[in-house]
Amino acid sequence: MAPSPVNTEILGWNDLDDQAISYARALAADAVQRAGNGHPGTAMALAPVAYLLFQHHLRHDPRDPQWIGRDRFILSCGHSSLTLYTQLFYSGYGLTLDDLKEFRKKDSVTPGHPEYGLTAGVETTTGPLGQGIGNAVGMAMAARYERGLFDPKAAHNQSIFDHHIYVLASDGDLQEGISAEASSIAGLQKLSNLIVIYDDNKITIEGDIELSFTEDVSARYRSYHWNVIEVGTLPNGEVDLVPLNAAINQAKSQTVAPTLIRLKTVIAWPAPKLQGTSKSHGSALGAEEVAATKVALGLDPKEDFAMPAEVIAHARKVLDRAATLRNEWDKKFNNWRNENKEAAELSDRLASKELPKNWRSSLPEFSSDKEISTRKASGDVIQKLAALLPEMWGGSADLAESNNTTIEGAKSFLPTSSTSSTSSTSSTSDPYGRVIHFGIREHAMGAIMNGIALHGGTKPFGGTFLVFSDYMRPSVRLAALMKLPVTYIWTHDSIGLGEDGPTHQPVEHAAALRAIPGLDVIRPADANEVAQCWGQVIENARPAGLLLSRQNLPVFDRSKCNSATGAAKGAYILRDPNSGEKPKAILIATGSEVSLALDAQDALAAKQIPVRVVSMPCWEWFRGQSSAYQESVLPRNLSARVSIEAGIAMGWAEFTGSSGKSISLEHFGASASAKELFAEFGFTVERVTAAVEEIL
Repeated sequence: MAPSPVNTEILGWNDLDDQAISYARALAADAVQRAGNGHPGTAMALAPVAYLLFQHHLRHDPRDPQWIGRDRFILSCGHSSLTLYTQLFYSGYGLTLDDLKEFRKKDSVTPGHPEYGLTAGVETTTGPLGQGIGNAVGMAMAARYERGLFDPKAAHNQSIFDHHIYVLASDGDLQEGISAEASSIAGLQKLSNLIVIYDDNKITIEGDIELSFTEDVSARYRSYHWNVIEVGTLPNGEVDLVPLNAAINQAKSQTVAPTLIRLKTVIAWPAPKLQGTSKSHGSALGAEEVAATKVALGLDPKEDFAMPAEVIAHARKVLDRAATLRNEWDKKFNNWRNENKEAAELSDRLASKELPKNWRSSLPEFSSDKEISTRKASGDVIQKLAALLPEMWGGSADLAESNNTTIEGAKSFLPTSSTSSTSSTSSTSDPYGRVIHFGIREHAMGAIMNGIALHGGTKPFGGTFLVFSDYMRPSVRLAALMKLPVTYIWTHDSIGLGEDGPTHQPVEHAAALRAIPGLDVIRPADANEVAQCWGQVIENARPAGLLLSRQNLPVFDRSKCNSATGAAKGAYILRDPNSGEKPKAILIATGSEVSLALDAQDALAAKQIPVRVVSMPCWEWFRGQSSAYQESVLPRNLSARVSIEAGIAMGWAEFTGSSGKSISLEHFGASASAKELFAEFGFTVERVTAAVEEIL
């Protein structure tokens, strides 16, 4: 079996390109063999695909991996990380042959799955299948939104901000439900800048794909309103680059639809015994098969990690291509800056991640004259922030009216032709609108928000009920892993939502979310805490979830309580004993239960028991404060402590200590009014006072 013939129909292609692909395949086999584990087969099969993209189609600048004019490349099948690492090595992103030799080793920049922020040229952390496709949809949406901010009047593909999002995806990506949700949105949004190459190799870890996946993928994507192109293999099983190249060019010319290129491949081609088998998917080929594969590629079987100087020099010519593209783009960018002063200033601010001066003054203050739900307060804060921050956009999983996650008066992010004349949104649709309608697709919403944040510049938010954060959890975890500035608005945060019953009442969700490292979980007690917490979320620019009430809550009279600005520290003394006495105990509460703590404080005062009330909206923020501040709020010598939260008590012992107690809910809820449920499940003044008295 020999390598494919020179593809003379691809402009500039010569024998050195074929050699580069052969050596890329050998590197994949060698790296996994040295590591002792990994996924060689897909990287071997996709080597020509990735090489074609990086050398001939992708607009990128390896000298500046964060260039805003670049195309994005997403390896959704992250287990095939060598597919990407080899091209980053070839293209001059800084990876070396030694880095490839350290594949999957501790402290290497070539881990088992690509990691955002670790390796230059990696646009997102992938591995959990389907997430990369979801991220790519978010990036494609962000590209359009940013075009609207900076250059909305330019013709299609004529703006300096126009670029493409390329994805390599596997059977596994398309089997995961998240990709179905995201692909459906992409079709509705007519994201013509999105190109997905589907590696249709018919193999999974367990064997032939037909064991579990027999649907007509092409028909499915056509039903999503995608442009679908099918490309077969050469007779010998090699990737057929000429029609693939033509398919990519056709996809780039699209104006009204994303494109799926269904590419037939043979996994581990041209390994003599293991090509086309599941054994090549997730384990090393073995020394004998690696050597035989090199013979089939026309390479020396005795050489490991071979890389002839003329091959790498030829591949590095992509830097010349990049320089030409970059110079052309820079000239256009400078012309745009001169003609669009205001947009250029916005672009500079977003690129520097700065906020407008005195932006916090836009945060509203709420009167204590009437009660207001924290979800409603959040909606009011969003309006104020959105008026000042054009980079802020988002929406909800079909719950905007319930969780107040819309920008009032803003247009819907929809292509102009997407709605009928009878649609309620037809008059408010705008391809550059600020309100995203995610539909009932929490899985995709999470991944899309990550993609928007990864694209850079803008600030996405998205909402659903707290109980459905379970559907989003994989994406939330990845946002935390990548430290992305994504804001989740999770409402109906407790049994306080009432009659919808236990299926909708989150009992364990706050604890489960707090278990994710790097995620700020925030449960404000009243409207003014909501405003201060939103301000801190914007300033921190890291993953954060606001847990908000459905039911109305008192707005605390701040003349009798300390300022809500303390909420930004994660926990603060809301009210000390009115008597001026030193407290004998501390009540620590979050959300709707803070008002209960204040009532219990009054009841205990009547019994001559002075207590402190601490509002603790965010454990993570409080942990980040100085030890002196923490001591001032929760003195170590004051061990009589009671936590109050309408959820499981897991984790509260950190703050209550071994002598403390937790008023919690260790079982599912029920269908009844909020008032009845709080009384039935012991969230009462009597229970709180009894707990304090018992400790004392």
